[in-house]
Amino acid sequence: MDIFTGLGGLIVLILNIWAIVKVLQSGAPGLNKVLWILLILVLPIIGFIIWFLAGPKGA
Repeated sequence: MDIFTGLGGLIVLILNIWAIVKVLQSGAPGLNKVLWILLILVLPIIGFIIWFLAGPKGA
């Protein structure tokens, strides 16, 4: 059971890092980037889902 918890946490971490990199590469204004990154960091799973659906797209 612990291996699934650890694997799930690793997947969430990788997805959040990918989302943050994509936010930084986007053409969004600086304050918007900061807010998106804070959302992803504070609410890792929900923040990622919201970013994936409504976040800034690539440059």
